[in-house]
Parts: sequence; structure tokens; C-alpha cells
Amino acid sequence: MRHVLLFAVLAAPVGYAGATPPHPRYALPLLVVKLLMLATAVAGSRRRPLVALVLVVLGSLVDGNFVFAIPVFSYLVGRRSAAAPAVVVFALIAAGGTVLNLALLGTAAATWFLLASVLLFAGVFPWLVGRYRRQQQELVEAGRRHAEASAREERGAAERIRLRERARIAQEMHDSLGHDLSLIALRAAALEVATDLDDRHRVAAGELRASVATATERLHEIIGLLREEAAGTRPVDENVAELVDGAREAGIAVRLDAEFDADELPTVVGHAAHRVVREALTNAARYAPGAAVTVSLARSGDRIEVTVINAPPPAGPLPGPPSHGSGLLALAERVRLAGGTLDAGPRDDGGFAVRAWLPVRPRDGQGPEPVGDPVDASAPVSRPRGPVDGEGPAPDRVRPAEAPADAERRLQVARRRVRRSLLAALGAPAGFALMLSLVYYPVATAGTVLDQAAFDELRVGASRADLPGLPHRQLDRPAGADRDGCEYYTDGNFPLAQPTWRLCFAGNRLVSKERIDQ
Repeated sequence: MRHVLLFAVLAAPVGYAGATPPHPRYALPLLVVKLLMLATAVAGSRRRPLVALVLVVLGSLVDGNFVFAIPVFSYLVGRRSAAAPAVVVFALIAAGGTVLNLALLGTAAATWFLLASVLLFAGVFPWLVGRYRRQQQELVEAGRRHAEASAREERGAAERIRLRERARIAQEMHDSLGHDLSLIALRAAALEVATDLDDRHRVAAGELRASVATATERLHEIIGLLREEAAGTRPVDENVAELVDGAREAGIAVRLDAEFDADELPTVVGHAAHRVVREALTNAARYAPGAAVTVSLARSGDRIEVTVINAPPPAGPLPGPPSHGSGLLALAERVRLAGGTLDAGPRDDGGFAVRAWLPVRPRDGQGPEPVGDPVDASAPVSRPRGPVDGEGPAPDRVRPAEAPADAERRLQVARRRVRRSLLAALGAPAGFALMLSLVYYPVATAGTVLDQAAFDELRVGASRADLPGLPHRQLDRPAGADRDGCEYYTDGNFPLAQPTWRLCFAGNRLVSKERIDQ
């Protein structure tokens, strides 16, 4: 709708001029061609704004009413195109127009200057305004992303503090309560086997020992929850082969190719491998029902590769809500803490693949410290297609959100660009005035200036040789002048160097002199 309205506005002066009498026999076909050219420019202004600008500039060679469209398309070029190509196009238009007017058509210098001014004011200035508006929008977007990154950083800092406190509480509970409960259980066991204790007290000691063992087990569960180990770790006695067997019994067509026994892996690495297989099988069952799944464990040097690939679902992908990628982000963090990397994404055949590379030996201590900031579960990830834990299509890659430092750098770059655009928009008129003063005016008026005093001394009827102070060069004849034998000079008026004096000669004698009203 906007394109239709834009075409209607820009086509109005072109159509009105083409419909105004007289009507040459070629006027209607020419009008149709001009309107088609304008319609093509409007239609291509979104994807090819520079091409649209060139079209209307070429149209102005045929119909001067195309000039009204030049500011519009120049502004759109500033909004939708990069700076370097636009500068090249404007430079080519200026060079081509100069060669056409001065070298080929012999246009007067004043006319050339007028056309150059039209290009500047109708082309370059609107382009600068459009570019400034575009960079203002980029600045707003960069500010929004910076604010989001700062908010994520604050949430991440609060989360890290919370996790550190939970880890500290878990460690204190393990060191203090765990030790005390172990001593109580040991003493209860000693009482239970004491020979000088009657049966009634021995049974009570056994019950005490069992209660302490139960309390210790519950304490370990609480510590595991605080350390975020209980949610997501494999059952104590379940390995990858048993996990695959359970999935097969549940109806999944799954095949296991293992070059080694997963029980040989260290605890952290084994838990991570088990988690990768479990999450991938869960997603395959949920989003690709009936698809064949292949689980493979391979060793390569000091690393192992865990791969789970599911074929395309026979009934096609199931519809689902957009995914936030939290499942893969959590899984990626689990693998990272084990010292590995995760890659998950759709395959070319429509299936889905999850691959994890894990070290054979984890870092010292079986409890690797995170490197850098933890992955924020609220971070955006790309979501083209494929299953993800719990929600709709999966991301093709797990990509963390933009870091605050990157967002700050992007914001600073956007601010600098806006400042440069503003300086260019304000400096262009000053540069134009400087060019006018130092380049165009001296060249256009050199040898053509006849001041007032010299004009007053000219005597009508005197021969040309007797005329003092007559310039050796004259200005081009102004448009509409039809008197032959007349010469035109300027008094040095600024800035357009228009003709001021007209001297007419007959037989090499001055027959009239007059001032031309501007």
C-alpha cells in the first residue's frame, strides 16, 4: 500500500506534464514508458534502492519532473543501503553529468553549476538525512541490546552468588553434619556388637544405627540437590547400555555402537555422557516418534565422542511451540563442566544429531570449575528446526547471548556512526559553500568581471580598441537572449556569476550598453 501511495505521489507531476497539451503523437507512448520506469523504481526501492535512484536520475534526462523523485529515493538509499556503494553512485552521477553537460552538450558553466546544485540538494542531502535516521535506529537497537546484556549480566552475577552460597552450604553440611552423623553411626554400631549389652538395648542401638544411616542418605540427597547433581545425574546402577535397553523396551528403534564400556569413564565424564544420551533419546521419542535412533560411543585419543542421531520421523515433524533452547543450554553447560563441547542441530535429511566430545580424564578434583560465565538459560538461541528438550524445534547450534562487553562495544560504534552522520549532514553545506567560494566562482568569473566604474567610462559610438578596461573573456549568452553582436559580462556578483552588463557592437563600434535586471 505504501508503494502504491508513493508511486501515486511521484507519478502525479510526470503524468500531469505528459497530459498537458499540445499532444504530439509520441507523447502517450513516452508517458507510458516514463510511468513504467517510475513504477520499476518504486517496486525495487526496498531491495535495490541504488538501482531505483539511478533509474529516476536517468528519467530526469527525459522529463525534468523526475527531479521530484530524486530526494525521495536518495533518502531511501540512506535508510536501506551501505555508505560506500552510495558514494560511488553519486560520484559516477556527478562525473557523468559533468562530462555530458560540459564536454558533449557545451552547457554553460552557470547551468552546470545549477545542475550540480540540484544533485547536491536533491540527492546528497536527503541521502545524508536518511543515513542519519538509519544510524539513529541502529543506535536505539544497540542501546536495547546493551540494556538486555547488562540485565543478563546482573542476573548472571546474582545467580553465581546464589550458586556459590549453595555450594558453600553443601560443603558445610557435608563437612560438619556428615562427619557427626558418621561418628554417631559408628558408636551405635559399636553398641550393637557390644557383648555386655542386653538384647533390648542391642536392638535399640541397631535401630539408632539404621536411623542415622537413613538420615545420612537424606543428607546426601539434599547436598546433591544443592550442588545441582540430583536433577540430571544418572541412577547409581544405570549405565548407557541399560539406558538404551530401557528405551528399546519402551518402543524406540534404537541401536548402540560402543567401542568401549561407558562404566570405565570417570564419574563426571560418565554422568555427562549418560545425560547426553538420555536427553537425546527423550527428544527423539517426543519429537520424532517412530524414527530410528543410533547411539554411538567412540574413542579418539584422549577424548571420546558421544553421538545420538535420529532419522526423520515417518509422519513428519510434530508441531510445537517455539523453543527457548533451555534444554540444550543446560546440556551444553553439563558437558562444558566435564571439560567437553556440545554440538546439536538438524541434519540435511531432516533428522537430528546431538554430538558431545568429552575428555577421557576430567580436570583435577572431579568437580571442574566453570570457565567464564555460566550459560544463562534465558539467553536467546537460533531456532530453525529440530527437537529440543521439552519444547518445539531445536536450535541448529547452541549460541550464548551477546556478552555485555560486546554489546557495549556495539553501542559505542553506533554512537560514533551517528555523530559522524550528523557532522556530515551539517558539514556538507559548509563544504559546498567552500567549494563555491574557492573553486567554482573564481573559475566561472575569471576574465569576465567588468566593475561599475569601468562600465561608466564606456562611451557609446567608440571603437572597441578605444574602450578601456574591457575584459578579455565574456560570459555565456543567457537563456532567451536573441540579440546578435552583444557581449555579456559580470560585475563579480556572488555566488552565481550571472551576466550583469550587456554591450552590443556593430561594425566593431559600441552601439549600446545596459545593465541586465536580475
